[in-house]
Amino acid sequence: MAWVAKPSATEQIERRDEPYLTQEMCDQLSRDILPRYETKMGALLPTLHMVQHAHGWIAAQALEEIADFLDLAPAEVLDSASFYEEYWLKPKGKHLIAVCRSIACEICSHAEVTEACRKRLNIGVGETTEDGKFTLIELECIGACGGAPAALVDETLHENVTPQRIVELIDQARDHDAL
Repeated sequence: MAWVAKPSATEQIERRDEPYLTQEMCDQLSRDILPRYETKMGALLPTLHMVQHAHGWIAAQALEEIADFLDLAPAEVLDSASFYEEYWLKPKGKHLIAVCRSIACEICSHAEVTEACRKRLNIGVGETTEDGKFTLIELECIGACGGAPAALVDETLHENVTPQRIVELIDQARDHDAL
Protein backbone atom coordinates (compact mmCIF):
# COMPACT_ATOMS: atom_id res chain seq x y z
CA MET A 1 0.00 0.00 0.00
CA ALA A 2 1.37 3.39 -0.98
CA TRP A 3 1.40 6.30 1.41
CA VAL A 4 -0.43 9.40 0.28
CA ALA A 5 1.63 12.45 1.07
CA LYS A 6 -0.19 15.66 1.98
CA PRO A 7 1.38 18.98 0.98
CA SER A 8 1.21 20.30 4.54
CA ALA A 9 4.76 21.66 4.41
CA THR A 10 3.75 24.07 1.68
CA GLU A 11 0.31 24.92 3.06
CA GLN A 12 -0.35 28.62 3.31
CA ILE A 13 -1.83 29.50 6.68
CA GLU A 14 -4.49 32.18 6.62
CA ARG A 15 -3.60 34.68 9.34
CA ARG A 16 -5.50 37.30 11.24
CA ASP A 17 -4.07 40.02 13.47
CA GLU A 18 -6.02 38.94 16.53
CA PRO A 19 -4.75 35.71 18.12
CA TYR A 20 -7.04 32.73 18.58
CA LEU A 21 -5.26 31.81 21.82
CA THR A 22 -5.78 35.06 23.69
CA GLN A 23 -3.74 36.31 26.63
CA GLU A 24 -6.76 35.72 28.86
CA MET A 25 -6.85 32.07 27.73
CA CYS A 26 -3.11 31.70 28.32
CA ASP A 27 -3.50 33.14 31.81
CA GLN A 28 -6.38 30.79 32.62
CA LEU A 29 -4.49 27.78 31.23
CA SER A 30 -1.37 28.70 33.21
CA ARG A 31 -3.36 29.16 36.39
CA ASP A 32 -5.93 26.34 36.19
CA ILE A 33 -4.82 23.69 33.68
CA LEU A 34 -1.01 23.47 33.43
CA PRO A 35 -0.50 22.76 37.17
CA ARG A 36 -2.59 19.60 36.82
CA TYR A 37 -0.14 17.96 34.43
CA GLU A 38 3.42 16.75 34.76
CA THR A 39 4.25 17.96 31.25
CA LYS A 40 2.81 20.66 29.01
CA MET A 41 1.84 17.97 26.50
CA GLY A 42 -0.72 16.79 29.05
CA ALA A 43 -2.51 20.12 28.74
CA LEU A 44 -2.83 19.90 24.95
CA LEU A 45 -6.37 18.47 24.79
CA PRO A 46 -7.86 20.94 27.29
CA THR A 47 -6.14 23.76 25.39
CA LEU A 48 -7.60 22.56 22.08
CA HIS A 49 -11.04 22.37 23.72
CA MET A 50 -10.73 25.91 25.07
CA VAL A 51 -9.84 27.38 21.68
CA GLN A 52 -12.55 25.41 19.89
CA HIS A 53 -15.16 26.39 22.46
CA ALA A 54 -14.29 30.06 21.98
CA HIS A 55 -14.20 30.03 18.17
CA GLY A 56 -16.26 27.01 17.10
CA TRP A 57 -13.27 25.41 15.38
CA ILE A 58 -9.45 25.38 15.49
CA ALA A 59 -7.74 27.33 12.71
CA ALA A 60 -4.22 26.49 11.54
CA GLN A 61 -3.01 29.75 13.09
CA ALA A 62 -4.48 28.59 16.41
CA LEU A 63 -2.62 25.29 16.14
CA GLU A 64 0.64 27.19 15.80
CA GLU A 65 -0.25 29.47 18.73
CA ILE A 66 -1.03 26.44 20.90
CA ALA A 67 2.24 24.77 19.90
CA ASP A 68 4.16 27.91 20.81
CA PHE A 69 2.37 28.30 24.16
CA LEU A 70 2.91 24.66 25.17
CA ASP A 71 6.46 24.43 23.74
CA LEU A 72 5.41 21.65 21.36
CA ALA A 73 6.11 21.04 17.71
CA PRO A 74 3.22 22.23 15.53
CA ALA A 75 3.08 18.71 14.05
CA GLU A 76 2.36 17.27 17.52
CA VAL A 77 -0.56 19.66 17.95
CA LEU A 78 -1.91 18.92 14.47
CA ASP A 79 -1.52 15.15 15.00
CA SER A 80 -3.60 15.30 18.18
CA ALA A 81 -6.22 17.69 16.82
CA SER A 82 -6.70 15.65 13.63
CA PHE A 83 -6.82 12.31 15.46
CA TYR A 84 -9.88 13.00 17.60
CA GLU A 85 -13.32 13.40 16.02
CA GLU A 86 -14.41 16.15 18.40
CA TYR A 87 -11.94 18.72 17.08
CA TRP A 88 -12.86 20.78 14.05
CA LEU A 89 -10.05 22.00 11.81
CA LYS A 90 -12.44 23.80 9.48
CA PRO A 91 -15.50 25.90 10.25
CA LYS A 92 -18.69 24.02 11.01
CA GLY A 93 -22.31 25.07 11.02
CA LYS A 94 -23.91 26.92 13.89
CA HIS A 95 -25.78 23.70 14.72
CA LEU A 96 -24.08 20.31 14.73
CA ILE A 97 -26.24 17.26 14.05
CA ALA A 98 -24.30 14.11 15.03
CA VAL A 99 -25.88 10.71 14.45
CA CYS A 100 -24.31 7.75 16.23
CA ARG A 101 -23.26 4.88 13.96
CA SER A 102 -22.15 2.37 16.60
CA ILE A 103 -23.19 -1.26 16.28
CA ALA A 104 -26.18 -0.74 18.60
CA CYS A 105 -27.38 2.25 16.58
CA GLU A 106 -26.71 0.40 13.33
CA ILE A 107 -28.95 -2.46 14.44
CA CYS A 108 -31.62 0.08 15.41
CA SER A 109 -31.58 1.76 11.96
CA HIS A 110 -29.37 4.81 12.46
CA ALA A 111 -29.04 4.99 8.66
CA GLU A 112 -32.70 6.00 8.40
CA VAL A 113 -32.07 8.83 10.88
CA THR A 114 -29.03 10.00 8.92
CA GLU A 115 -30.98 9.83 5.66
CA ALA A 116 -33.79 11.94 7.15
CA CYS A 117 -31.18 14.55 8.13
CA ARG A 118 -29.62 14.49 4.68
CA LYS A 119 -32.98 15.02 2.99
CA ARG A 120 -34.10 17.77 5.38
CA LEU A 121 -30.82 19.67 5.19
CA ASN A 122 -30.01 18.83 1.55
CA ILE A 123 -26.40 17.96 2.44
CA GLY A 124 -24.31 14.84 2.83
CA VAL A 125 -22.52 13.53 5.91
CA GLY A 126 -19.56 15.79 6.70
CA GLU A 127 -21.08 18.75 4.87
CA THR A 128 -22.43 22.11 6.01
CA THR A 129 -25.52 23.82 4.64
CA GLU A 130 -24.91 26.75 2.30
CA ASP A 131 -26.22 29.20 4.91
CA GLY A 132 -23.71 27.88 7.46
CA LYS A 133 -26.44 26.90 9.92
CA PHE A 134 -26.10 23.09 10.03
CA THR A 135 -23.34 20.51 9.78
CA LEU A 136 -24.20 16.82 9.63
CA ILE A 137 -21.79 14.17 10.88
CA GLU A 138 -21.85 10.59 12.05
CA LEU A 139 -19.90 9.59 15.17
CA GLU A 140 -18.52 6.17 15.95
CA CYS A 141 -20.13 6.00 19.40
CA ILE A 142 -21.67 8.55 21.71
CA GLY A 143 -22.13 6.14 24.61
CA ALA A 144 -25.91 5.93 24.54
CA CYS A 145 -26.33 2.34 23.36
CA GLY A 146 -29.31 1.75 25.64
CA GLY A 147 -31.22 4.46 23.77
CA ALA A 148 -30.22 3.53 20.24
CA PRO A 149 -30.49 5.06 17.77
CA ALA A 150 -29.01 8.15 19.39
CA ALA A 151 -28.05 11.57 18.12
CA LEU A 152 -26.63 14.81 19.40
CA VAL A 153 -28.20 18.07 18.32
CA ASP A 154 -25.62 20.63 19.31
CA GLU A 155 -24.65 19.30 22.75
CA THR A 156 -28.01 17.74 23.67
CA LEU A 157 -28.36 13.96 23.59
CA HIS A 158 -31.50 12.49 22.05
CA GLU A 159 -32.20 8.78 22.41
CA ASN A 160 -34.56 6.42 20.56
CA VAL A 161 -34.53 8.92 17.70
CA THR A 162 -36.80 8.30 14.74
CA PRO A 163 -36.44 9.92 11.31
CA GLN A 164 -39.52 12.03 12.10
CA ARG A 165 -38.10 13.16 15.47
CA ILE A 166 -34.73 14.21 14.04
CA VAL A 167 -36.51 16.33 11.42
CA GLU A 168 -38.53 17.97 14.22
CA LEU A 169 -35.31 18.70 16.14
CA ILE A 170 -33.73 20.26 13.04
CA ASP A 171 -36.82 22.41 12.50
CA GLN A 172 -36.81 23.48 16.17
CA ALA A 173 -33.17 24.59 15.86
CA ARG A 174 -33.99 26.47 12.65
CA ASP A 175 -37.06 28.11 14.24
CA HIS A 176 -35.04 29.09 17.32
CA ASP A 177 -32.57 30.92 15.07
CA ALA A 178 -35.43 32.84 13.45
CA LEU A 179 -36.49 34.40 16.76
